[in-house]
Amino acid sequence: MALKNNSKRKKQADLNRRALIEATLDSIVEIGIAQTSVSEIIKRAGLSRGMIHLHFGGKDGLFVSAVKRAGETYYNNLNRFLEKAGTPPQARVAAVVNGDLDETVLSNRAVSIWYAFRGEARERKTIAEYSDTRDERLNTLLFRAFREIAETEGLDEPATVARDATHGTLALLEGMWTDFLIHPDSFDRAVAKRIVFRFLAAMFSAHFDLMGAK
Repeated sequence: MALKNNSKRKKQADLNRRALIEATLDSIVEIGIAQTSVSEIIKRAGLSRGMIHLHFGGKDGLFVSAVKRAGETYYNNLNRFLEKAGTPPQARVAAVVNGDLDETVLSNRAVSIWYAFRGEARERKTIAEYSDTRDERLNTLLFRAFREIAETEGLDEPATVARDATHGTLALLEGMWTDFLIHPDSFDRAVAKRIVFRFLAAMFSAHFDLMGAK
């Protein structure tokens, strides 16, 4: 009986944590991070103020968990593209580009959350860790793929080429997210992809063209 009760309590605690995180993200999307107060969060979640302190140690801890959840959602969606891509390095890069600009990843909700947290990153280092454009996981994935491509093409200083390609690709993708944020109704995903692949084709003509990976 004790084990059953413990299981129920843990399940309820997990549900409460998720409700508070989703309420925080919903509030950020709808009214902005500055207006997302503890009172607003608990009203949306239907829980007491004490639950935030119990599960997250306070509002700051809740915000960190919320930005982590947003990051997990991003990678869960992106991983679907990577799983289909297989092992060729150009296919992995193309999967990142196509996935990053896909409507399941690049959405009004995701962009609102991302830029809200980016605005807080300077003052909150814990948030900056999860909202950095040069996220280690994505950076490493792209760098390794680009280095393999550079070595295959026999380019000089493949590590330098790979680093430049990684930073250039991430800068272009972030620029596309900014364009979507400002012009969501006129944003053209196909054009955005073509621009990124034009850059990649200029660097690695044997592996990319305007349509993606060769």
